[in-house]
Amino acid sequence: MRLSRRGLLIGAGAGGGLLLAFGLLPRRYASALVAGEGERVFDSLLRIGKDGTVSVAVPLCEMGQGITTLAAQIVAVELGADWKRVGVEPAPVSPHYGDPVLAARWASLWMPLAAGLADSPGDTLAQVHSERGPMMITAEGTALAAFEAPLRAAAASARACLAQAAAAKWGVGWETLEVRDHAVINGRQRLGFAELAGPAADYDPPSVPVLRAEPAREKPGAFPEGGRLHFPRLDLPAKVDGSFVFAGDVRLPGMVHAAIAHGPQGDAVLASYDRKAAADVPGLVGVVKARRWLAAVGATWHAADKALKAMDPRFKAAGRVVDSGALDSRLDRALRKGEATVIAAEGDPTALLAKPNLTARYDVEAALHAPLETPTATARIENGRLELWIATQAPEQAARAAARGAGIARRNVVVYPMHAGGSFDAKLDTRIAAEAAAICKAVNRPVQLVWSRWQDLLATFPRAPASAQLSAAMGPDRRQLLGWRTRLAMPATAIEAGARLLGEESVPAALAAAKDRADPLACEGALPLYAIPEKAVEHVPVNLSLPTARQRGNSHGIAAFLTESFIDECAHFARAEPLSFRVGMLGGQPRLVACLQGVARMAMWGGGADASGQGIACHRMDLNAPEGQRSGFIAVVATARQENGAVRVDRLSAYADIGRVVNVDVARQQIEGGMVFGLAQAIGGATAWAHGLPQAGRLAQLGLPLLADCPKMDVAFADSNAEPFDPGELGMVAVAPAIANALFSATGLRFRRLPLLSEGI
Repeated sequence: MRLSRRGLLIGAGAGGGLLLAFGLLPRRYASALVAGEGERVFDSLLRIGKDGTVSVAVPLCEMGQGITTLAAQIVAVELGADWKRVGVEPAPVSPHYGDPVLAARWASLWMPLAAGLADSPGDTLAQVHSERGPMMITAEGTALAAFEAPLRAAAASARACLAQAAAAKWGVGWETLEVRDHAVINGRQRLGFAELAGPAADYDPPSVPVLRAEPAREKPGAFPEGGRLHFPRLDLPAKVDGSFVFAGDVRLPGMVHAAIAHGPQGDAVLASYDRKAAADVPGLVGVVKARRWLAAVGATWHAADKALKAMDPRFKAAGRVVDSGALDSRLDRALRKGEATVIAAEGDPTALLAKPNLTARYDVEAALHAPLETPTATARIENGRLELWIATQAPEQAARAAARGAGIARRNVVVYPMHAGGSFDAKLDTRIAAEAAAICKAVNRPVQLVWSRWQDLLATFPRAPASAQLSAAMGPDRRQLLGWRTRLAMPATAIEAGARLLGEESVPAALAAAKDRADPLACEGALPLYAIPEKAVEHVPVNLSLPTARQRGNSHGIAAFLTESFIDECAHFARAEPLSFRVGMLGGQPRLVACLQGVARMAMWGGGADASGQGIACHRMDLNAPEGQRSGFIAVVATARQENGAVRVDRLSAYADIGRVVNVDVARQQIEGGMVFGLAQAIGGATAWAHGLPQAGRLAQLGLPLLADCPKMDVAFADSNAEPFDPGELGMVAVAPAIANALFSATGLRFRRLPLLSEGI
């Protein structure tokens, strides 16, 4: 649509905010950012101060993945800004920041009966839903696909306005001017952003933003590990000196602290507690109870926690509570006898698999997120208005949860998004927002609620457990795979999690909504990429008492383990070298083949021969973006051994193709972090439950890798011109199968259960 100055100024603050709408639909919203004195706001994404500094509003949760740095870099390159004068700020909840890419990806969750009408980011329904929510959710690696283009367009439009303001002073055509190093330049003439920000508000940008020929990009070979960075992370200095503010650092006048006790995992309710036992605890402010939890409020968190323990809250089962034996039995029964739905297929392998050459069963235990920062939220209610400081991946949903908890209207809730100390998708859970709001209302004081580590492990929703049977049919010479079937028994976890997050359903209602439903998102990535003529994936939905949720890697973390472990078994059965066996079936996947060949060179692949301790695995992930499908590819070689009943990984090498690399250092950190997370999933991160209580109550009991357990890691990237793909989840998915395959090489034993060695050796 045509952008006019009158239209751009609609909704501007008193300081003269300049709004450049980037939505494709002709709807107008008030500027999400309000300009202060001497400031100018561009498109609700950029704020230029009177001193010329640039602040970028980031509509995504910074969880250590570096998205704030990427957003600022995209703007700095397009605008021509000096990196030292660029900062970031969290974007407020606003329709401006709705994510149509995520709305399209999750269309089956919010519009299950007609998802096909909104499963493309360009579909009107997807765009409308993303704005009306608004769907400001950090998940699924959609950040670059959804926001790089708007950030570039806003920066280009702001650059044009600055150039027009300078051109008017010099009496030249603005198109001839250069904008770089935080100034507009005409030969030897130069005007800085600070001088031009005010006059720029008087000019219209072009109807179509004039973008630079080259977007933000770094060549992988030009930035070796440890080399000088052009765009170092913005959050690193504050994290190093301790000044970085997390949710737990919030302090308000008159604030008190709350500790909370939840019931056992499953359908449990509060039965009794001894209120009098807490009366003598110094610093106790009050006690707040709900149907499924009990909280104590104190002058300090330790006082609150001491009072909570003194009250000895007891819970009783109102339905099923979680027991690992029952979970395993249900998964086993479903895998053997359950009714399956084919959710992905190419051809029909039924006839070929009447007598398969190879069949194997795999099991994946439920995995906990266990981020460093436990759930934390601070709430304050004044004059009927609730303010909430919280690290969340879903600020709008957190606001709605807080409104329900406090019993007030959503319009009276303001969320201040905080940076998160890790998440791995745990902060898609908004329950703490409702709890903090309810406690705040009950005690009529600002309250900071912090879950203890025990409560985090007790009450968190883990990644779903799964059991699978994989079958393969081969040609007479055992050299060619002709048929493949993955039969996957697991909960409809994506439907369940979507019902809680998007449908605002309770835990029991969400479990009921997912009951007996086939869930393609829960099984995504399970159809092999290999050129197998007849292949299919079947889902057997399993109804468990355990609520489940997304976790880093999500379905691909399970699917890659199943496929890449079993393809290795097929290679061994065919007496073929694992790398060449894979490459021989990847004729239509040149980018993945290049990753396999690249990682083989890096790791000095020796063929995975007996006792070599080397294993290989690869995977591909796809995302439907506005310009078409984006894909990320990765191949991993692990060198591992079994030592004294434990897994010892000596080296992990990864070669990734994530398209155009925006920031090599951030991408490398994401892949390395993903590999450590994948290592954690391979050797630990799981727990059993007895009577609803996790058997792992501390981080030390989860078997997570220590610094001494982390192997040497090598990471390389393809120099690609494809659209960028987020590496955050890609880095972890192929690690567990690579380690499992390496252990087979080292020991001659197949490890078909995650965590590996969970059944001993």
